[in-house]
Amino acid sequence: MKDNLDLSQGQPAPLRVQALVALRLLEVIRDSDLPGEVLEEEDPTRTMPRRFGLSDVVERQIRTYKEDVRKHIRLSDKEIQGLFRFVIRRPDGNEIFEQAGSLLIAPNRQHYLSRMLSQRIRIGLARRFAKRRLRRLFGRHILGFRGRGFVLEGRALVFTEGEPVGGACHLISGFCRQVIEQVVGVRASVVHTKCQSRADSICRWELEILGPLKP
Repeated sequence: MKDNLDLSQGQPAPLRVQALVALRLLEVIRDSDLPGEVLEEEDPTRTMPRRFGLSDVVERQIRTYKEDVRKHIRLSDKEIQGLFRFVIRRPDGNEIFEQAGSLLIAPNRQHYLSRMLSQRIRIGLARRFAKRRLRRLFGRHILGFRGRGFVLEGRALVFTEGEPVGGACHLISGFCRQVIEQVVGVRASVVHTKCQSRADSICRWELEILGPLKP
């Protein structure tokens, strides 16, 4: 999966994306392909190899990305886009992206202290946290907020380049939903209302608060 040469320029492509993004995607694929149960009449030696997430290739690549994460090695846009295109071809691709995006947010006990603040202030904290975390994950400023609410926008994103359906943008939906749940303390849906892959001028994600988190 690794290819760090920018052929158009004849120079090594910049390595900006944290390997954690690729690792989480492959881990979700592996876990999604695990069978819920093996029936008595099922021959695992024949059925299991059909599940790509359980293949030796995926396990080796997961181990490689884990080592990259440990060593703080970053990936090129080309490598991460190649992985995005692979996930998009899966019928469950949107769900894979959304779940992987939510796993890019580690539990943070400090966030629970913000629950004593007003919701408006908590949304402001969530905006700052999301912007800072995305910059670290992708090695650059990729998205900005519009207005005072939780409306995220961007253009010419690593998610949409060479990608015709906007599936990879669900990674941001899952990421933002998890940020809102942790920092604001509410159940939320983050809807991808505009997408450059669908010929819109920008990509946009908008927050819909669904209610309090269940205890």
